[in-house]
Amino acid sequence: MMDFSDYFPVWDQLTPAQQMRLSGSLSERTAKKGSIIHNGGMECTGLLLVRSGQLRAYILSEAGREITLYRLFDRDICLFSASCMIHSLQFDITIEAEKDTEFWLIPPEVYKNIMEESAPVANYTNEIMASRFSEVMWLMEQILWKSLDKRVAAFLLEETSIEGTKQLKITHETIANHLGTHREVITRMLRYLQSEGMVKLSRGTVEILDEKKLEELQEL
Repeated sequence: MMDFSDYFPVWDQLTPAQQMRLSGSLSERTAKKGSIIHNGGMECTGLLLVRSGQLRAYILSEAGREITLYRLFDRDICLFSASCMIHSLQFDITIEAEKDTEFWLIPPEVYKNIMEESAPVANYTNEIMASRFSEVMWLMEQILWKSLDKRVAAFLLEETSIEGTKQLKITHETIANHLGTHREVITRMLRYLQSEGMVKLSRGTVEILDEKKLEELQEL
């Protein structure tokens, strides 16, 4: 089985002392599907590096609605779970396991010290930060300028790509949580897509019937 050094991209650019410090401070964790790994209101959890599985980072509105900011897959690292390391971070992010997940937890103080000593780690961290913020900005653009039918079409196509199947085991509530809207609104939108022959709905399942039409819809 591959270990942390295979998953951390700049491992080979660390000094032996830094490698020992990092590997000596790591803890291996598992999270069951649906469990919360980091709650925005909790104290600093640490940095998460995903070995296998799938995590979702989301924020909650004052009304209690969720909206997905980004997802994390194998080899992805989450910095926002170490909010104490990023003093300018002003919003609370929750991280949930979308699938059974194995990950490493890196103590923030250890990572921060190595980042201050190592230019490759600092550059890698800045790249991740820039990537995450560009994902959040893209999301804001979608919310502000794209109609919901296009956003639902894009979400279904993304799910199809992630899961590798057109038979999506997903509830209307889950889609609503990803997109920051109400379940009833999603149900109406999915029924419309079904009437147009793009999807077929059954209990807890959305089957993609016409991928091409969904792609055309999201690009309109």
